[in-house]
Amino acid sequence: MGTWIATHAPDFDLVLSSTSWADFVHRPEFPADLVLIDYQITEPVSIEARVRTCRAAGAKVIVISGLDTCEARDRARLAGASDYLAKDLPMAVIMDTARSVMRRGSGHRSVAPSRPPVGAEHRPANPNLSPGEATALGLYAAGHSTKDVATEMDVQYETAKTYLRRVREKYAKVGRPASRKGELMRRAAEDGYLH
Repeated sequence: MGTWIATHAPDFDLVLSSTSWADFVHRPEFPADLVLIDYQITEPVSIEARVRTCRAAGAKVIVISGLDTCEARDRARLAGASDYLAKDLPMAVIMDTARSVMRRGSGHRSVAPSRPPVGAEHRPANPNLSPGEATALGLYAAGHSTKDVATEMDVQYETAKTYLRRVREKYAKVGRPASRKGELMRRAAEDGYLH
């Protein structure tokens, strides 16, 4: 796909390509304006978690898959994907859909935002979350409301709220801001709390 885009879709810049979800979200180029994501991957991260992570980071998402079922389409779309396409479609059709999703004609050029360089393979500091905090983070980042988190964990609403407040505080203490929901979802993806 990357070669085809570089050759036949000059109005798009391919800024990131990866075969691993963990590698993808840890790369300094993440997120791009638009993410083309495969429905089926070997890593145990649900399509909902992957789409929501990209959406929370500001990217639009098109899911591409060889699995063309109503259930798969619904899961991707309900999570926030802009479209769901079959893998066997011609690349020209996929890129026309991408143009439509980005709401621009083929004459406009996509410009990737510039990002400051990051340290070579620097591993982010771990906030050492308690089991309750980790569970609350995983549920919240997967799209549950604070009330739903409390219900799922079988705790009071205020307890769930406290877990999430502590998560934000612990991330802030290790220099990894998570005050906004998008930042919190990105931290969850980076540290493997999305399932």
